[in-house]
Parts: sequence; structure tokens; C-alpha cells
Amino acid sequence: MPLEDSKAVTTPAFLPQIGQRFQTLIWTCLDFDLVRSAVFYAERYLVMDENNHDARHLYATTLLRSGQPHSGLQLVSGVQQSRCSGCLEIKGKCCVALGRHRLACEAFDASLQDPTYTPTASMGPRTSRAFPEEAATRCRSGTMAMKGNLPEQATRSFRQALALNPMLWEAFEGLCSLGTAPEVDEIFPMRSIPVKQGPPEEPPPVKAPSGPTATGVGFFTPDINANTTLFRGRKNVPQAFRMDPPLDPRDSIATNEPTLETIASKPSKLTMDETSKKARARPALKFANIFSSPGRRSQPVIPSRTAAVGGVTKNERGSAAVAPRRSTRLLSGTTSKPPKHPPSRDRRRQLTTSRSRSIDSDGEDDVNPHGEVASSTSPTSNAQSPPSETSPAPSNWTAAHELAAQEAYDSEMADHYIYDLLRRFARASRALSKYDCRTCLMELDQIPTAHQQSSWVLAMVGRAHYERLEYASAERAFRAARALEPYRLGDMEVYSTLLWHLQQNVQLSYLAQELMNINPRSPEAWIAVGNLFSLQKERSQALTCFRRAAEMDPSCAYAYTLSGHESIDEDLDKAIGFFQTALRADPRHYNAWYGLGTCYLRMSKIRLAEYHYRKAVEIHPNNAVLLGCVGMAVERRGDKVAAHSLFDQAVLVAPDNALVRYRRAKILISMKRYAEALEDLLKLRDSSPEESNVVFQIAKVYRLTGDEAKSAQWLAIARDTSPKSVNKLKKLIDTVKDEEGRDDQMDEG
Repeated sequence: MPLEDSKAVTTPAFLPQIGQRFQTLIWTCLDFDLVRSAVFYAERYLVMDENNHDARHLYATTLLRSGQPHSGLQLVSGVQQSRCSGCLEIKGKCCVALGRHRLACEAFDASLQDPTYTPTASMGPRTSRAFPEEAATRCRSGTMAMKGNLPEQATRSFRQALALNPMLWEAFEGLCSLGTAPEVDEIFPMRSIPVKQGPPEEPPPVKAPSGPTATGVGFFTPDINANTTLFRGRKNVPQAFRMDPPLDPRDSIATNEPTLETIASKPSKLTMDETSKKARARPALKFANIFSSPGRRSQPVIPSRTAAVGGVTKNERGSAAVAPRRSTRLLSGTTSKPPKHPPSRDRRRQLTTSRSRSIDSDGEDDVNPHGEVASSTSPTSNAQSPPSETSPAPSNWTAAHELAAQEAYDSEMADHYIYDLLRRFARASRALSKYDCRTCLMELDQIPTAHQQSSWVLAMVGRAHYERLEYASAERAFRAARALEPYRLGDMEVYSTLLWHLQQNVQLSYLAQELMNINPRSPEAWIAVGNLFSLQKERSQALTCFRRAAEMDPSCAYAYTLSGHESIDEDLDKAIGFFQTALRADPRHYNAWYGLGTCYLRMSKIRLAEYHYRKAVEIHPNNAVLLGCVGMAVERRGDKVAAHSLFDQAVLVAPDNALVRYRRAKILISMKRYAEALEDLLKLRDSSPEESNVVFQIAKVYRLTGDEAKSAQWLAIARDTSPKSVNKLKKLIDTVKDEEGRDDQMDEG
């Protein structure tokens, strides 16, 4: 069942086939050191069946290989896991990585208590590879080029890797980080839903000609290319998904599962002999003749499906060459026995699905290796065959055929499920990389519920809400992600900054201590500690922590950006240096562009400030604060109309953002549009009743419009709200016109 039909599908009937596909894919990623891709697919595998110990073993192994032994240990620790020898073995490996040697010894000894224990398929090396080595090498090359600040070369390598195989999630993530991810349909084109093979329909009886049967081509030879041919109407049957791009022989997954073709292509000797005898006793009418219209010379039909042999896909075409004649075999749902001496170009083992078989009715053609049945009756046999009233096609569809068809259908549906799931995640990741957070959240809402409850998805939801400045929703999502994976390090630097914005000192302190206990050499831990010191106004300590984070990962642009923001109030030149270093590490880090704009605005370099603010907006066009900053720079250079347009755009993007609405109200006051300004200020008063600047501006508007009574009323409210602002109140009483200098003084409180 496709994901588009129901997002609540968590346990499909073809779950075992999905597990086999995931195991092959994950082990291939691990063998090629693509640990991020392996962790992504392993988590997808586990959330679909949390009680599956094979999936648990594989996910824990990927976490251990990715340098997260705490998360792997937490996954295989528990009451149920203590009775599983596989979990105990992986637990011992995690303890070794953590230096807990006694616990590792106990776990290994406990795993040996089960004399019948053998490692599962998820703990040993896989037997087939999901993509060629060249694809993995190009993906690793792109990752190194991205870290080396070579975006064009990185993009080229990632695109080449995805062209070889689209299942390289790491390559697609790299394109998203570079901001060069193409449309999802370009890399992951839509594929049709597989159709289950069913028993063939019985053809209607047709009277045979009473006269002698003609040989070769002529009046009695039907045209199989006519539109009435049954099998021509089924040439466009959806192609089975093999986790590879079509027509690329290097990218298919090789599995050891029996398929419909391998079972159906081996009929028993008894069946073949009986069928041959029946065919020799019949006139030269074939199964395709009944559904064809006469009148033209028949042509060989080119099969439309691809064959997969040993992990290699090929597009085969039927041969039009004349071959030795042979009796027609009428095995419905099975392939005919290949000739003893086929042409040299056809001497290969081939595997095709019975849905794509074509029936060739040319009297001179032979049975080709693709299962095309050709007329091969000789004139002698035709002359000796007695006339028959009817020539029905036998139906040999048995329970074995039905079982093989179901297995083939489940295999194709498993491939389609994984492919469709990957398309969903790719659309969400691309939307987030473009900072289209609304689309990202909509896409994540459409995936199956089991995947929505994974820590990876919850962290992604938290980042999307954070970029939309919806801090409360973001905090809930990050908290839920940490509840599912307490030892998670990814995205925790964003979570710590979120807690800094929310001024949650206790929660930020707890998070920083937890991350330091998990991995004191991770940049995420040092960024969290730095944010904690910054919240406590200890700037020197915060700078030390951010510098330490940069030492742990020199490509961590966020550490340099936070260092710049921490230095902006003391040393503008030093802050500019930090922001420029951040941009060298990541040119798409919009926070660094914003920081440079703020530095230049404080230095009264308005044009430079506007340029850097606009660069930030190009990267993140849906950020209301950035739009408001551009509006401020434009207003400072004297273009109030353009500034007002930018503030309107910012309010449209984030109607609940108090800062941009306040700035729009101020520019409306300067443009003497008091009614509109008053409307914005009253809305701010409802949302932020304790903000004294809003009350001052309301009193000022009433004063400028000549309403002395309401102005005095709001002045009294302002006095109660902020008793320390008596001097400001005196200045406001004397206000008779809007003056920019006094506006700045009002904002200081």
C-alpha cells in the first residue's frame, strides 16, 4: 500500500521483504563507511517493527559504528534485551568502546550461556551490495569537498553519486546542505504501484479452419502488433522497483530471495512432456492467434520489462532471427524450455517476469529465451494433424504459481514502500534546506505514524519550528526527541540556542551537563556550555567554550557565529573576523551574514549592512527578523516607503512576531499614518502587556493626534508599568511632533 494512501500504515503484509531490503542497504552503507546513511535507514527499519531484534541489533551496530556508543548501549539494555544473546553481544561491544571493561566481560559471558545461539543476519556481513563502489566513493569525495569549502566540486560529486544510485541518503543530504538539491522528482521519479500476477484468463473457443492449414505467413497468420492483442495491452505494466535507477546495470540490489520468475521458469519434466504431446496433436493455432486480428505479417514483440540477474538489470529485446522449428508449448504462466543450441548472443541466464512476456505468432520464428512462444509447426505436421473444432489454452495455474506470484508481489511492494518513503523524507529535507519550514512540516505530517515518532523526525520538526521562530513548539519537539533518544548529540546545538532564547537557565544547564557526560569531545556539548555561560552574562567563559567547540570541529560554522555574537558588544572588528570565518566554513550560514550586517549597521556603514542583510534574506526568505533588519537599513538610508513595504512583508510572514510589528508601527508614526500605527500598537499591547515601550508609543500617538485625555490616561498606565521612566514621561509630555532622536531614547527602556 503506498504511503500516499494512508500515513498510518506501520505493519504492511510485506514487512519481512522490507526487512531484507533494509538489511542489504544498511550493510552496504556500513561497508562503504557511509554511516549517516546507515543510521538513517537503520532507524527507519527499527521504527517499523520495534519488537524485531534483528532491526534492533542492526540499529545499535550502526550507532556504534557512527561513534555513538551511548545510544547503542541504551538501545540494547533492558529486561527483554538481557535475554537476547545478540543484544548482549552488542552491549559488550558498546561497553568496550566506552571503556567499561567489566561490564563488557559480563555481557560477553552472558551471551555465551545460550548454547544454541548463532549470530543473526543483522550481525554478520551481508552477502550482496545495494550499489556499486563508485557511487560510495563519489559520495565520500563530495563530503570531503564540502568540508573543504569546494561547493561546486561537492555538488558535482553528489550528483554523480545519486545518478549511480539514488539510495545514497548521505549524498542527498549533502546537496541540501549546499543548497543545490534539485527537485525530488528529478532524482526520485515517481514509480507506479506494482500489480500482482494473477492466473491467465481462459480464451474463448475459436473454430479452426476446415481447409488445409497454411504454413509460413499468409491469410491464416495473425498480426500480433494489432491493437487487439492481449499482451500488447499489458506492455506498460509498472516496472518492479529494485532500489536502483532504471537501465543502469550497476545499481540494482541482489537478493537471494526466490521470485516468481525463477520458480515459474522451471516446470517439471512431466508437465513439459505432456504439453509437448498435446501441442503435436493440435493444428497450428497458438494462444496469441485467438486474440489477434489477421491481415498483416506478424512482427516480433519487444518485451517492455527489464531482467535482473545477480544484481544486474538489462533491457532485453526479442530476436527476429529464424531459429530451428519446434513444437509450440502452451504453458500458461510458465516459460518455455530453451533450445538446446541457442544462438551465441542468447547463451546467458536470463530472468523475466511473466507479465511482460510477448507471444510471437510468426510461423518462421522460434521460441526465444524471453518466453516468447513462436509457431514452429512444419508443413508435414500440419498436413498430418486432424482438424479440430476448438483449440482452448490450458490453464496450469496451481497453488505453487499463486505462492510464487504472491512472493514476487510482496518483494516488489517492499521495494516500492522503501522508495516512496525515501521520496517523502527527501521532500521534507529539501524543504527544510530551502527554509520552507511550512512545507517541511506538511511533508513530515504525511509519513507513517511510526516514523513520525522517531527521534530523527522529531528533531527535524524542532528545527523547522525553530526557524519559524515558534520557540514553544520547537522546545516540545526537541524534548520529545531527547525522551526517545536520551544520548542524542545531533541538533543539540540548536536546542541549546533555543533554550537560550527562552531564557530557561535550569533546562540549559541540565542539557549542557548531559551532553558533556555523553561526549566531551563533541562540538554540540561545548556549544551548549557556551550558551549557558552566555545566558549567565559570563562572556569570557562563553567565548572560551565556543573556541573549544571550533577546535573539536573546525568545519562547525555555528561555533564561530556564536563567538561573533558574543563579541559584538565589545569588539566589532573581532566579531567581524568570527563571522567571516564562519562564512568560510559554510557560505549558506545565514546567521553569519546577519551578524555582519549588524556589525556594519553599528558602524553606520548602511550600504554594507543592507548588502549583508539581503544576503541573509536570500538564504532564508521566510525569516521575519531578517526582513525587518533589511527594512531598518533601508529606513536608515532615507527610503521610508521601501522600508514600510519590507515591514509589511515581515508582518505577513510572521503575524505574531512582536519585534517586526513594533518597528512597523514606529515607521508608520514617522510617516504620520497614526491610525495604522495605533492599530499595531494596540495589538502589541494585548500580546505584550508588560512592554513599557509599547505603552509609551501609544501615549505618543494620542498626543500627536491631539487627544490629550487618552494620552494622559496611557501616560498613567506607563508610569505604573515602568516607574523608573519618569524622565521619559516628561519628555513625552512635551512632544509635539515625531522626532527620531526621541524615538531612540524611548527604546532604551
